[in-house]
Amino acid sequence: MIREIATRPIAGQRPGTSGLRKKVAEFQAPHYVENFVQSIFDSLEGFAGQTLVLGGDGRYFNRETVQTVLRIAAANGFGRVLVGQGGILSTPAVSCLIRKRHAFGGIILSASHNPGGPEGDFGIKYNVSNGGPAPEKVTEAIYAGTRRIARYRILDAPPVDIDRIGDVRLGNMAVEIVDPVAEYRALMETLVDFDRIRALFRAGFRMRFDAMSAVTGPYAKAILEGALGAPAGTVMHGEPLPDFGGHHPDPNLVHARQIYDLAMGPDAPDLCAASDGDGDRNLIVGRGLFVTPSDSLAVLAANAHLAPGYAQGIAGIARSMPTSRAADRVAAAKRIAIYETPTGWKYFGNLLDAGLATICGEESAGTGSNHLREKDGVWAVLLWLNVLAARGASVAEIVRRHWAEYGRNYYARHDYEEVDADGANALVAALRERLPKLPGTRAGALAIAEADDFAYHDPVDGSDTLHQGVRIHFADHSRIVYRLSGTGTAGATLRVYIERFEADPARHGLETGQALGDLIALSRSLADIPRFTGRAEPSTVT
Repeated sequence: MIREIATRPIAGQRPGTSGLRKKVAEFQAPHYVENFVQSIFDSLEGFAGQTLVLGGDGRYFNRETVQTVLRIAAANGFGRVLVGQGGILSTPAVSCLIRKRHAFGGIILSASHNPGGPEGDFGIKYNVSNGGPAPEKVTEAIYAGTRRIARYRILDAPPVDIDRIGDVRLGNMAVEIVDPVAEYRALMETLVDFDRIRALFRAGFRMRFDAMSAVTGPYAKAILEGALGAPAGTVMHGEPLPDFGGHHPDPNLVHARQIYDLAMGPDAPDLCAASDGDGDRNLIVGRGLFVTPSDSLAVLAANAHLAPGYAQGIAGIARSMPTSRAADRVAAAKRIAIYETPTGWKYFGNLLDAGLATICGEESAGTGSNHLREKDGVWAVLLWLNVLAARGASVAEIVRRHWAEYGRNYYARHDYEEVDADGANALVAALRERLPKLPGTRAGALAIAEADDFAYHDPVDGSDTLHQGVRIHFADHSRIVYRLSGTGTAGATLRVYIERFEADPARHGLETGQALGDLIALSRSLADIPRFTGRAEPSTVT
């Protein structure tokens, strides 16, 4: 029986670029999940009888929310829902299934790299028919729906067994429980050279992959240890846990410290890698060398032709504005287009759909290509393995040769997390007010050449996106970028990006702090960070 339940708007149900993220307790409040999911469906048209993809990263409250979404989908007229076995699907796998099964869209249950557990975070994101995150017009429609909702429709039915692969009925809707890995793995086999990577492992190549007790454990075990023959134990923390084992599933140098220490140790593997809560981010560390996400994007773009899926070359590269300009130099050398977009994977979708870009990346450890419309952590690791096998060189050798050819972009991101939102907003407002006066002035020993508030004009649909971050460009090609992030669930996060280009190979061996020391100090004084945030030092440096 389908019931219509009277409800009322609930404050705070505004999806950001990564969907709706809140504390678990908020999602557990009466009608909270139901209101948001119904508002998603109310914002859409033409889905009657269509297919929806549903899954999440296995965090706390995942299984319960799967059941709620299924019952609301059935009540609203979907014809079929594809659900990952156990409610598990990585974000890239959802994109893969949407595209391969020609689904109407998909719902991803994840707060990405945020902590899990009863006291942690939860999230819901809607992806559209190209497999990518919902564009702003859709998220705004969803938000508008949450502000006027008066009822939701839900099927009165017992829970579906989501642990057994196969089809079941839920009212008039089919529910298909699918292997969460199979179709994703088949796609990877068309993109990278599995035979060559198998030979690499047979020759004694060693790696460790930290799944961080999150969603990529099953994918890494099935592909690395299964299809590619890496030794058992290559995958660490491979079982998805509701609280991610008590750890923060963010593949950076703070939360993935164990994998970094392995790479820097006396018996380091050839490659250490990690992925995050929902599987869309990656960390790459070679023996004795951490590869920044910006450098990883540039290296993969420069070497993608070594993999079967990109053997004909790439059409263009897209990067988010805060990402270092290392990829720009690859694009210039290859005489292909480079696109600078706002942060958020949805901005790459139009470029990929139009065939303007092939490889995309963000400094926040996200890399992907036109195979999906999401960033893809496991894919990035597999492409690195393909490059290593084809080049017959170590990670460090490949990166240093890259710097020698293209120059090195020293780069760091300083995060001031959970700062007072009013103070953070006041900091950015003060910077924006000063922008017209900055060009031609000096900041310490450096001359400011340009200063702006980044705006993006989409070359495909003609839309404009404003106020995406304050950029300070210096005459020596250095830059500092200030941006507020929307990925947290408490307070505000101020991200400060510091970059300096160095062409001289003799100076490519500097420590990042040494190369950027004056810019780091300037980034704090120029924006008066201590006064506005109350913080003398960043929470995290990557």
